[in-house]
Amino acid sequence: MNSRHLAAFAACTFALAAHADPLPLEPGEAMPGGHAATIDDHGRNAFSLPAPALGDAQKTTFVVGNSFFKKAWVEAPASTTARDGLGPHFIARSCGACHTLDGRGAPPEVRDGVNAVQPMELLIRLSVPGRDAHGGPAPEPTYGGQFNNDAIPGVKPEGKVRIRYEEISGRFADGERYTLLKPHYSLFDLGYGELDGRTLMSPRIAPQVIGLGLLEAIREEDVLANAERQREEGRGVAGIPNRVWDAPSGEHRLGRFGWKANVASVAHQSAGAFLGDMGITSSLFPEQDCAPKQADCLAAHAGGEPEIEDRRLEQVIFYSQTLAVPSRREPGAPEVLRGKAVFHAAGCASCHVPSYVTGPHPTIPQFSGQKIWPYTDLLLHDMGEGLADGRPDFEAGPRHWKTPPLWGLGLVPTVNGHSRYLHDGRARSLMEAVLWHGGEAEASRQHVLKLSKADREALVRFLESL
Repeated sequence: MNSRHLAAFAACTFALAAHADPLPLEPGEAMPGGHAATIDDHGRNAFSLPAPALGDAQKTTFVVGNSFFKKAWVEAPASTTARDGLGPHFIARSCGACHTLDGRGAPPEVRDGVNAVQPMELLIRLSVPGRDAHGGPAPEPTYGGQFNNDAIPGVKPEGKVRIRYEEISGRFADGERYTLLKPHYSLFDLGYGELDGRTLMSPRIAPQVIGLGLLEAIREEDVLANAERQREEGRGVAGIPNRVWDAPSGEHRLGRFGWKANVASVAHQSAGAFLGDMGITSSLFPEQDCAPKQADCLAAHAGGEPEIEDRRLEQVIFYSQTLAVPSRREPGAPEVLRGKAVFHAAGCASCHVPSYVTGPHPTIPQFSGQKIWPYTDLLLHDMGEGLADGRPDFEAGPRHWKTPPLWGLGLVPTVNGHSRYLHDGRARSLMEAVLWHGGEAEASRQHVLKLSKADREALVRFLESL
């Protein structure tokens, strides 16, 4: 959406707020990734297929990138020199261990009120008040910017994560009850002494990785136009862009990825995850994240300098950029179209902006000029105290979260075998995810609380069709 569409969009949203009659299916809406990147597979591998517009050479790069994304890395020294260098500290041994089948992670199971095993698909960001050299969060002095609960032999893990849940009860206007789970996080069995008393913690679940190259191709001017429109509407929704340090370009750019839009490019996201999650250095991040107090970490063997060579990293980046988006399921069904109307009437589309026409992609020309339907504004919003992590991240405040894309949402149970949503997986259903919305989205939440049961079911059916 660009600035010339602002007035029309605002008028449409206002009109829809008055009623929730079924809305028609729009041209191209059934193909959220556009003609270049939509596939019709709705099974277990729905998030793992290449964009159909790729050429033969690109498909070969995709296959190689897939291999390095999904296969396990090992500690150095090893005979497997292309895949050694794991750790010293890490959370997982491969990208695919967290992004299972390129999908969404889940928090660990809970027994007797706490997590039964250590999390792998959920990580804990750490910081202390202040900023680093690039304006991002200042790392915790002893444990750095991310807590790693595993390590190679001879190196102590940084510690363990405890997750405890509190039940919150409520009811809809028609009397139907619901419960939400509020997680509480703590760290224990610390390997290197106490945390700084000012430490801020933020849990982050591994998101699905479909359509990332398409999100890169959304014009910055269209993202900024979203913020302008929201301000002009004057309804308490006021998204802001995040400006973040991008290592590949060496400059501050618009944040598009991560739960707080704290990453600008798939290249930075990929290289950052190799280092933070697996301890694999690259030319973008050549230094291990070993704090001065972590002598065993500093003394560990390296798997090369860097541990993943540029060519392999570029193949993983390309793989992550070109994963296709599954087509919609029954987008024209009457209940789905009714749910679409409810979605708009509740004001959800103000932040979950349905569609864009992509601009030029710098390395994947097939992704340019595509009509896509990701349902995001790529902006930060104050989501209220209930979801707050208390931790800033560049321009993101303690209560800010990026509007996540909704495409592929309904296939998470099929691909990943669970229905856990939001930034830390606390929501056990799509309706629970909606009910956690607060802050700028409080009016939308109140609208949903007043819906009839039939309209609530239609809203969920629409979300499941995305």
